[in-house]
Amino acid sequence: MSSLIETIQERTGTADESPRVLDVSEDETDDVLDALASDTSRSLFRTLYDEPGTPSEIADRCDTSVQNVHYHVSNLKDAELIEPVETVYSAKGNEMTVYGPASDPIVLVGDHDLAPRIQQSMGNVITGIGLIGFASLFVQWGAERLADATAGSEVLAPASPHVGPVSGTSTLAWFVFEVVEPGVLFFCLCITVLGIAALLTDE
Repeated sequence: MSSLIETIQERTGTADESPRVLDVSEDETDDVLDALASDTSRSLFRTLYDEPGTPSEIADRCDTSVQNVHYHVSNLKDAELIEPVETVYSAKGNEMTVYGPASDPIVLVGDHDLAPRIQQSMGNVITGIGLIGFASLFVQWGAERLADATAGSEVLAPASPHVGPVSGTSTLAWFVFEVVEPGVLFFCLCITVLGIAALLTDE
């Protein structure tokens, strides 16, 4: 089992996952498939997507020995499927490497000429989602400042029962600020627009 100090130690390292496109005719692809050939290696690989871990933690999750984990970790690392993301220390002061996935997703392609284009497209998608996420945080920050500035003015609050029916504008403001987080709403709308644009482009 993993020691108490491993469990409570604050983790700062995270897996730096990026898309990886493999040509089925390349030796690199053979190495990847060989590394994932056994049930244990695939189980170990899957658990690192849930959370990076040290060999002893991985052994606990996969119900296997630490020695077996070291064997599969070595193969997965040689195939560049996982990578060290942090170093922690055991109760005895020994360094323990924390491993995480190196790629996500992994795509196999049969056409050698398509591989660079797919890699570029996947990179663009991930970059685009990252930019939308950053913009969503900015929208959330701006909305919270706006809500603070209008606090007490009842602009964003539901109408009083003595005032009469709620106007469409007031209802929309109440829905955006009270029911749904503005940043989340902005992110979902952008993803929806991109999805529709992609479908129209394919047609």
